[in-house]
Order: sequence, then C-alpha cells, then structure tokens
Amino acid sequence: MLGALLWWATSVHSGLTWGVLAGATGLLAVAQVVVWLLPNRRIRDSGVTWRTIMNAGGVAVAGFFLLPVLGGVLGFVGTIYGTERVRLGGGHRTAWAATRGAMRAVGGSVLVELMACLLVAGAWIAAVVAG
Repeated sequence: MLGALLWWATSVHSGLTWGVLAGATGLLAVAQVVVWLLPNRRIRDSGVTWRTIMNAGGVAVAGFFLLPVLGGVLGFVGTIYGTERVRLGGGHRTAWAATRGAMRAVGGSVLVELMACLLVAGAWIAAVVAG
C-alpha cells in the first residue's frame, strides 16, 4: 500500500499527494506498532506458545499454496489445535479454548492492519477524485 502511494506521489507531484503520503505513512506506522503489541499480550493470556504460532504460520503458508485461501486458514487453525491438544494432554475442550484464544489474538491484529489499509485506500481515492 505504501509503495503504491509513494509511486503515485512521485508521479503526480502535488501538495495533496505528498500530504496523503505523509498521513498514510503515519497511520500505517501506528498500525504496525499496534499489530506488534496487540497479539503479544493476548497470546500470552491464551496460554499458546509462540513456537506454536510460528509453526502454524508456516503450515498456513504451505496450506495456502496447496489449497488456495482455504488451506491457509485450515492449516493455521488445525496446527494450533493439534499442537495444543498434544501439549495439553489430549483434551478437546482445553485445546479448542486455546485455539480460540490464539485466533482472537491473531485475528485482532489482522483486523487492525486491514482497517488501516482501508483508511489509506479511502484517503487515496478521495485525493484522486478531488484532483
């Protein structure tokens, strides 16, 4: 998103484009700080280890390529659930509770990033329309 705005600002060369770029840079920087701070506390509270989250992320990337889009989600959730079920002693209820906690933590950070990108896209479209 930021790269596209930078290209646009350097192509058009107006005060509006540079203002949108500066505002978008600030908003996306704040969003990145929130994305890095938000899941740390929530994941710690859920009891899921960071190693499990990293493994689930790797499986999600592989799953995304094996079964586009759906495989990423299934790989992430399935890996967390399976790992927590083994780690916590085989109980479905506790493993599913840990999986839900991890999904809330990661999902919250994804929603923050999505909202920031949507706000930047809206500002960009408004600036293009305004001329």
